[in-house]
Amino acid sequence: MRIVILGSGAGGGVPQWNCGCRNCDAARGGRIPAMSQSGIAVSANGRDWALVNASPDLRQQLAATPALRPEGLRGSPIRSVLVTNGDIDHVAGLLTLREGQGFDLFATPAIHAVLAGNPLLSALDPRLVARREVALDAAFDLAPGLTATLFAVPGKVPLYLEGERVETGLMGEQTVGVELAANGRRVFYIPGCASVPDWLCDRISGADALLFDGTLWTDDEMVRAGLGAKTGRRMGHVPVSGPGGSLDGLRAVPLGARIYVHLNNSNPLVDPASPERAEAQAAGWQIGHDGMEIAP
Repeated sequence: MRIVILGSGAGGGVPQWNCGCRNCDAARGGRIPAMSQSGIAVSANGRDWALVNASPDLRQQLAATPALRPEGLRGSPIRSVLVTNGDIDHVAGLLTLREGQGFDLFATPAIHAVLAGNPLLSALDPRLVARREVALDAAFDLAPGLTATLFAVPGKVPLYLEGERVETGLMGEQTVGVELAANGRRVFYIPGCASVPDWLCDRISGADALLFDGTLWTDDEMVRAGLGAKTGRRMGHVPVSGPGGSLDGLRAVPLGARIYVHLNNSNPLVDPASPERAEAQAAGWQIGHDGMEIAP
């Protein structure tokens, strides 16, 4: 199995267009690496590829990834796209893929209903793009030699579907993790998760790699930095540090590799020289970056 992290940032990326925080200014100045918005590409044979999530930055991500460049005058090695929720930073890139190219679009029925309700996405020609509904906990072929299984993780509905009352620990089709399997390897991709329950630790135990939600280092970091009024948990993201955080919650789980992805611009893990990154690395974590390749 071969995996490329197309984008390692959370919604807005780093630098975020309207943010002057320390990390964004450092990324603009070239002092730390920039991060585009979240997504990966995966292949079992190096020829046929699947995208997991399609960010608003997808056009530049594809251009920067040689394995995903066009085949001949017109064509693509991308056979399918899978989306893990209906968040803008995971589905807006579907509009980039409207150029008369066939592929399979996989999602749960609930997420497909959200996509179907957006008239802009009718630009994906149904004669070319097959919208395939996937049941939870049922393995399916995502690309040649590559299977995927979706499973519910704690989360919430997309921001644009929130009502007056928001439940951030929903379990259902609206937020899913992905188990990828090929050639005897097993990898989990979970870019959004609101908590780390025991059953999740059991499920991922022994995997060759885990790419996990690293949105915020501390639950209230955006509030303390003056960047927003919401905590990480309110946004449906478990923090990395602190009580109930993923650093402690996943510490005892045996894994071949553990990689944080979906990093917010406020997160000190974005800075390679930060003490927080050193702490995470000492605990066995890698920090995902754009273009990072994983061959578990």
